[in-house]
Amino acid sequence: MTRLSVNINKIATLRNSRGGKIPSVKTATIKCQEFGAQGITIHPRPDERHITRKDVYEIKPLITTEFNIEGYPSEDFLQMVTEVLPDQVTLVPDSRDQLTSDHGWDTWKHLGFLKEVIYRLQENGIRTSIFVDPNEEMVEGAAEIKTNRIELYTEPYATMYSIDRNQAIEPFVRAAKLADSLGLEINAGHDLSLENLQFMSHQIPYLKEVSIGHALIADAIYMGLETTIQKYLDCLK
Repeated sequence: MTRLSVNINKIATLRNSRGGKIPSVKTATIKCQEFGAQGITIHPRPDERHITRKDVYEIKPLITTEFNIEGYPSEDFLQMVTEVLPDQVTLVPDSRDQLTSDHGWDTWKHLGFLKEVIYRLQENGIRTSIFVDPNEEMVEGAAEIKTNRIELYTEPYATMYSIDRNQAIEPFVRAAKLADSLGLEINAGHDLSLENLQFMSHQIPYLKEVSIGHALIADAIYMGLETTIQKYLDCLK
């Protein structure tokens, strides 16, 4: 079964909009895992508009499943994750002021830089994942970099799902098969929801993990966090 990692950034966004400690990202971390999530994902950004550096350190002792930290591999980010030592670091090519991730790495253009970063993280016992588009050339570059995993950027699939889901999934299936043949494990994430998750998870082979935040937290407003997590887990069965 594909694992579900819940991205709790939006919990921190809501907290920060008012100040104070409500809702608590620490409580959210505990409850998501109690309710069945098999991992917690966060994406701390330089402006701390949602997850803060303080959150990163406070969440770590509460993880009983897996801890995935996403981010651009700046020096301050790398120093932080090598202190915290999450189970996985997912590298994204976001600019400092980017609203949300909207593309994968050009793995060939940034080959040397990413190789150095990956080596540094793996030397600290951290599993690595690189955010990539469902492009076979970029998957081949990721294998050359020697990352452990790739995370397929699924917004194009989500956008096209209601138009032609079979056509939407095709490049992801090809990319996943190639990645597996090259010894890479496969994650996926971005704009996945209760509407499109089940089809994707059943079609993409070798899928280890999905990371879902925005849609899941939005659904939890209406259905409650426990019910929502169970519904997402049901999609992955």
